[in-house]
Amino acid sequence: QVQLVESGGGLVQAGGSLRLSCVASGSIFSINAMVWHRQAPGKQRELVARITRAGSTNYADSVKGRFTISRDNAKNTVYLQMNSLKPEDTAVYYCNADIVSYDLSHQDYWGQGTQVTVSS
Repeated sequence: QVQLVESGGGLVQAGGSLRLSCVASGSIFSINAMVWHRQAPGKQRELVARITRAGSTNYADSVKGRFTISRDNAKNTVYLQMNSLKPEDTAVYYCNADIVSYDLSHQDYWGQGTQVTVSS
């Protein structure tokens, strides 16, 4: 079985920074794309940032220039460095990954989410 566990959320003032981490564990052969999503109250879940195994990245327009996604393949970990945070960044942030098992099948997994709250 595979688990994704996020950490690093919390309460921060506008203009501040947070760094989220997501560690994948379990029966993992390799991990393809790793993605951060977020869902604010009353809104649909949205993609925040995505990184391929090779390190190619893409971002939602709303976070470009402020957020940076990175990963450590040896540690099965993806990070999201969030700078210049705004109140509208307040949401539950979820980690998502396309994980390849030892039988070479792959499946999408999700973490449980971590709350980020930005006060004005």
